[in-house]
Amino acid sequence: MDRKTYTAELAGLRELRTEITAAEKLVAAAQKELDKLTAQRARRVAGLAGYEGAQAPAIAKASGLSLGDVVRIAPLLDPTPAAVRAAKADDRAAAAVPAPAPVAEPVVEPVAAVAPALTRPAAVLEQPTPAAPPVEAPTEAEHQAVVEQPAPAAPAVPAAPVAPVAVGPRELPALPEGPAGARFEAVTTGLVSKRPNFTQQARSTVFLDAATGELAVRDRVVRLDLGTRTPGEILDAVLATAPGTERIYITAGAPWHDGAERYSTLKDAVAAWLNTPSERWTTAVGSGRDKLAGHFVHQRQPVGRYAPAASPDGPVTEIRSMGEWFDPDGADVVTCRQAFTLLWQALRRHWDDAVLMGSPSQTGRDLWSRTIPTTGKWAGGYPVLSEELRGLLHATGGQGRTELILPPRVPEQLPALVEYDRTFAYAKHLWKSPVGVPRRITAAAFAAMTEAEQVKALMSCSHWNVRVTVPAGWNHVGLLPAPVTGDRAWVYPSEPGATFTTWAGGAEVHLALSNHLGPWKVEILGGLLFEDGKPLDEWGKRLKAAWADLTNLSKLHADERQRQAAYLASRAVRSVLLFGLGGFAQRPRLVSGTTPVGEALPAGVEILGQAGDVVTWQRQAGFSRDPYAHPEWAAYVWSGARAALLDMKYRHGKEVIGHAGALHAKPGTVVYFGTDGIALTERQPWPYRGEPGDYLLKGHLTGPVEHPASQEEYLKLRGLGRAELVATEKGTDL
Repeated sequence: MDRKTYTAELAGLRELRTEITAAEKLVAAAQKELDKLTAQRARRVAGLAGYEGAQAPAIAKASGLSLGDVVRIAPLLDPTPAAVRAAKADDRAAAAVPAPAPVAEPVVEPVAAVAPALTRPAAVLEQPTPAAPPVEAPTEAEHQAVVEQPAPAAPAVPAAPVAPVAVGPRELPALPEGPAGARFEAVTTGLVSKRPNFTQQARSTVFLDAATGELAVRDRVVRLDLGTRTPGEILDAVLATAPGTERIYITAGAPWHDGAERYSTLKDAVAAWLNTPSERWTTAVGSGRDKLAGHFVHQRQPVGRYAPAASPDGPVTEIRSMGEWFDPDGADVVTCRQAFTLLWQALRRHWDDAVLMGSPSQTGRDLWSRTIPTTGKWAGGYPVLSEELRGLLHATGGQGRTELILPPRVPEQLPALVEYDRTFAYAKHLWKSPVGVPRRITAAAFAAMTEAEQVKALMSCSHWNVRVTVPAGWNHVGLLPAPVTGDRAWVYPSEPGATFTTWAGGAEVHLALSNHLGPWKVEILGGLLFEDGKPLDEWGKRLKAAWADLTNLSKLHADERQRQAAYLASRAVRSVLLFGLGGFAQRPRLVSGTTPVGEALPAGVEILGQAGDVVTWQRQAGFSRDPYAHPEWAAYVWSGARAALLDMKYRHGKEVIGHAGALHAKPGTVVYFGTDGIALTERQPWPYRGEPGDYLLKGHLTGPVEHPASQEEYLKLRGLGRAELVATEKGTDL
């Protein structure tokens, strides 16, 4: 080829490039239109599912979809018998993380290895957010997440705000050297999460309004005389009407709060009510070194377990709060019972052997155990980490971020208070989780990695001990948690130059290094690198499908009672996931018990109160040999959720089409973080598609608003903002 031909070919190549670019634009425009029409068709198919006589074959023919596609869009239309459905499992494992570069000779361990900045700082502190296609937004969203119960409260929830840079002296544990450190790269011998080979037995359950005496039992409602509403009188009245009842859910009335004004704390009042003397009933007890009380003392959602006094080893009847599953919000006993029925039906569409247990935590864990794979690497079950490693994760992996940001970082007079809540938030973070025995990464090992290996390690399922420095010129919210003493276990420093040492999940560390406002300085002191796996993915997919079924039903059903019941059932699915995940954290057990006055109390107990001749106490009992203890999963999901409060990507397939989160709001506008939601001083252009993790506008309180001085004041303002938004939307509808 001569020079003339070469030049001519270059010119032709440029023309071809122009034609290809034009064609790509046409294809992109056509694809955008196709996506719009496809989404419109999916919404119409989902809407048709609300008709009781809807048939999947007819809808498939009219829409041009296959029967399988129709069922995927609207699972309520699935004509396949539940017994023959097979859940799809994705057994693909992520690529193994490369080992650290070998070191030929012994090296001196560096104090820390500086992690690489993963993006260049933006030229300005605020970037425009790409707009996503507009989608009609539902009117309901998620409430603020709470700590798993009956486990003790997670350390990340504060009682009151403190100065944001007041990093206290609390020192977090580190990975020890030598033989002791080997226990942090080990599992507990003989303890594996295995798929059960039995089916749970359903319990005979009734629903009682303790305020009116109305009892929903099977398909009828009767009114009972509850006397003074002591546990014994409630048990007598219920079992006389519904013999064989094993579980009583109190939907309204909260009898455990009767006479609460006589006690110094609400917990004392609840303990006294649970232990009210009765000639016919006694506390159901277990076995062990101590005679453990069957009751669980909680301020608002206690559990009482009783057996006949004549036969203490006889059948046990529980008295529980409906609030464990959802806030009844004025629903009558029939609606609550119907919500449980719809919940069971929705779960049975995805688990042939689903059974509703006493609490959402127990139910969630049981359902998860039935998704443990029967083939592949983890067919024999998932090993439980060593007690030392579980203790480290318990001490260093907090739950949700709860923070009230105080002036002068925000105005004394807020122009407005706008609340956004992430819908079914934790469900978005279950697609990947750590599995197997972690590999310890020292500062030297991290420093020896190539930059690509360091980035991969930070993006993998990991937990890092880091020293962090807030960069000069930073004027936004804090990104990483710092440990402090007192009721509030974590704060989020944001003052330029602040330095602190902490532990954080890979998602948060990666965000600190890659956020669009500018990278923070992060020095790696050590860490734990797990294999990327999908132990929660199938469980999450099924729960999300059940939640979507019930959410759609709550909007489309013609009967108002059924709509309300479906909504409450969707909230119960959320509780199953939220508390089921909290159950994996398996914090040290909190054991409660009772001892007659005058007898010696067990060592190390905290006295909860005294009722008559009985003292009720509790104490920490360490970690149990729980085959379903996986704090590494809970810590990883919580870390991802905290990162998403700051920066969440909206995707269409693999394409990022928008962003949301605190870092995409103007500096000085973020007022409050509340586990899965945030409050700001102005509205944001964040799209809402009704998908798990999306930010939904939940409240808007018109200003000027005096800045709340405490969390309690904020919660009052939040309630006013939600009421104002509802009133505004009703006015708009008129």
